[in-house]
Amino acid sequence: MIRLGEKQTLSIVKKVEFGVYLAEPGREEVRILLPGKQVPPDADLGDELEVFLYKDSKDRIISTVREPKLKMGEVKVLTVVSVQKIGAFLDWGLEKDLFLPYKEQVGKVKEGDEVLVRLYIDKSRRLCASMREVHELLRLDSPYQAGDMVKGRVYELSDNFGAFVAVDGCFSALIPHHEDHSFLQVGSQVEARVTAVKPDGKLDLTLRQKAYKQMDQDAVKVLELLDEYGGELPFNDKASPETIMQETKMSKNAFKRAVGHLYKERKIELTDHSIRKR
Repeated sequence: MIRLGEKQTLSIVKKVEFGVYLAEPGREEVRILLPGKQVPPDADLGDELEVFLYKDSKDRIISTVREPKLKMGEVKVLTVVSVQKIGAFLDWGLEKDLFLPYKEQVGKVKEGDEVLVRLYIDKSRRLCASMREVHELLRLDSPYQAGDMVKGRVYELSDNFGAFVAVDGCFSALIPHHEDHSFLQVGSQVEARVTAVKPDGKLDLTLRQKAYKQMDQDAVKVLELLDEYGGELPFNDKASPETIMQETKMSKNAFKRAVGHLYKERKIELTDHSIRKR
């Protein structure tokens, strides 16, 4: 069975001036061209070749011995080479660029962007790229443990869940919503620390340092915020996590640690409803 987007081993069944035709054993009526410039010099009738199958600019199934940057069932980072009225086109290592329709984009992309995508076959039986549902193909067997530093790329943002990240481009991870991720965009590259490995293998990440290192930075942020408010915040560390996150971009625990640190250093005063700078 001919499978678009995959590598298959086919046999040479006919030689022509512009290349050779390949077919599956016993199914020679379905012939697929391998262009002449890609045919091995010593190739002969009956020889088997491993090829990748896709469609050319005239929508005909064609084969190549080149290795594409993306195959069916994979997720990879590809570069946007152009943006047209109908969508974007990506470099995937073959002569014909890979089409990324607007409806399959997560946010606008522009030329030069690097995007995490998967392959799918559209209604016209053509191979296309999608930035959606890539999580289904991300791996859950990462070698990382809590405390490890990792690198990844943001591929989706959610108000309810946080920032979804592909660690090393292939492992499933999340920066939870209670972490400040307002400055991130789809495509952002991040360096983060693993805070937990879930039972299903997914990673929880944080962009913050360990608490004892982060506390000094957070304390400085609180002092700066006090200056913006004229020396008194209209809430204290007993405020709701949502209020604290909205105003300070910190979790409630991080804010409480910073406030406690400043209080011990006698840099602030606490009231029932506010925080004042001394």
